[in-house]
Amino acid sequence: MTSDDPACPDTPLPPAATSGGPLSDALSRVARLHRATAGKLLRCTGLYPGQELLMKLLWEAGPVRQSELIRTMELDPSTVTKMLQRLEQTGHVRRHPDPVDRRAVLVEATEDGCALRPGVEAAWSRLEERTLAGLDAAERSELRRLLAKVEGNLCTAAQDCPSDQPARTSSALSTSAAEL
Repeated sequence: MTSDDPACPDTPLPPAATSGGPLSDALSRVARLHRATAGKLLRCTGLYPGQELLMKLLWEAGPVRQSELIRTMELDPSTVTKMLQRLEQTGHVRRHPDPVDRRAVLVEATEDGCALRPGVEAAWSRLEERTLAGLDAAERSELRRLLAKVEGNLCTAAQDCPSDQPARTSSALSTSAAEL
């Protein structure tokens, strides 16, 4: 096999647009596969990928202003609003005016929403097992360290974009890296 031969001859070569960033291409593929695997594992809970992250925030924080959820999730407001509409339709969250500021909307997990927690935690445990299968403790630690560094680089870059949400702090980086 020459260096021009693909490792998997039946697999199409990546588009030429990715040739300038093979690591970025690899990260993109891994992120896509991770999300797809999460979706399959979450199917038994009735949640879609991303909804469990919103639910985790509500389980940890209790009632939260919708604007705070949007800021914390670092997603477009319309995306979070659509997620909340779907979760509200399925009876997992409830929205109501904030008694302190009637212009603001509070979001909270319902009893049915809280009942999803064990299933979501089990799905994430299985996702973790599949994601890290074959890596020993040292490799897992190194992967956490490297991903935290990459995340830091991207957070720094995001601060240069005025339209982007504020990047997470270094303490949040430590928390997210520790979750790996």
